[in-house]
Amino acid sequence: MIAEIIAIGSEMLTPYRQDSNSLFLTGRLNDLGISVAFKTVVGDNADNLTAVARTAISRADLAIFMGGLGPTQDDLTRESVAAALGISLKRDHAIVTEMYKRFAERRIHMPGNNAQQADVLEGAELLPNSRGSAPGQWLETSINEQPKIVVLLPGPPHELQEMWDQQCMYRLRALAPSAAIATRVLKVAMMGESAVDERTAPIYKKYPNVETTLLAGQGQVEFHLRASAATKEEAQAEVDRLAGELEDELEDAVFSSAGESLEEIVGYYLQMRNTKLAVAESCTGGMIAERITSVPGSSRYFLGGAVVYSNDLKTLFADIPPLMIEAHGAVSKEVALALAENIREICNADIGLGVTGVAGPGGGTEEKPVGLVYVAITNGLKQEVVQRRFFGDRDRIRRWASQQALDLVRRMLM
Repeated sequence: MIAEIIAIGSEMLTPYRQDSNSLFLTGRLNDLGISVAFKTVVGDNADNLTAVARTAISRADLAIFMGGLGPTQDDLTRESVAAALGISLKRDHAIVTEMYKRFAERRIHMPGNNAQQADVLEGAELLPNSRGSAPGQWLETSINEQPKIVVLLPGPPHELQEMWDQQCMYRLRALAPSAAIATRVLKVAMMGESAVDERTAPIYKKYPNVETTLLAGQGQVEFHLRASAATKEEAQAEVDRLAGELEDELEDAVFSSAGESLEEIVGYYLQMRNTKLAVAESCTGGMIAERITSVPGSSRYFLGGAVVYSNDLKTLFADIPPLMIEAHGAVSKEVALALAENIREICNADIGLGVTGVAGPGGGTEEKPVGLVYVAITNGLKQEVVQRRFFGDRDRIRRWASQQALDLVRRMLM
């Protein structure tokens, strides 16, 4: 069984609102072994909505419409879905009576337009709304002898989620074929998407039953693996076999095999090794410390450090000799290593991390262009300095630099 989710509302076609209901529904559908093949967002236009409804119902076994069930002129879902199916709407006067009672109990006059919320698709079953006034609808029908399920849900998340869990899940569980979906997320640090795909495509293409998606972020590539089978165990076994082969190929470039962030993995290693970390940051402006401390319990392994943006504070807080800055420049491997060594000693940490670079958009030179970053790490016995050139805007360069820094910590602890 495949599903399509249709989010209705012109506000979701602006930069100010987004559809979050579909994420909730996708999770619930996947729990039943139902794949979401399409997601559509359509504005409050009857012609567009009817066309979208007609397409969704024709290509999906289950079409779920979210929103547009209220009392106003732009609430067009009922009429549009009825038009797409070629069926009529019938007003349920019992629902209208209940609406009048609710308004009367609150001593409020009920505007007549509320009655349209009681218009029901021919053959549909009403889904009472315990958290709002607009009921949902459940319709089982067929198109060209193919069984179809059409569901109309209210748009507000607290109404939709309650209605789905209490009234839709058990109905769907009884109708959906026995199936289960398993997923797995692998994350790879500091490799480009094309390089990762070149090495792994021959592997994941051997698994046609596992849907493999590569997503490139700032400093990482993610494998999203997804398989369907008769049981959860069978699906998970197929996903895990592929994940194991991908990890064997990419080795220690894979930092997470269960979806964890890099800062979480660094935290695991620091706790496991009973190791304390301190950082001295220039171009990242505290981003590394922010990422580390976003993980609950990070006080067990992160001591702190300093944001040494100016040259004066590099000297005052991290004890960098002015002559070193004058000789090599603030953006240099010498200064990066001194930041790491000195912050380790000042904070009495086991590992020191130092970062300096040119985040842009200004400040670059031919010798030291925008995007040039030096990241250094030391544990007192061994040290490493990495020189990288990152491209993009200021935020992207800083994010890549923080990713490189955290990955250096991970690799040293491994």
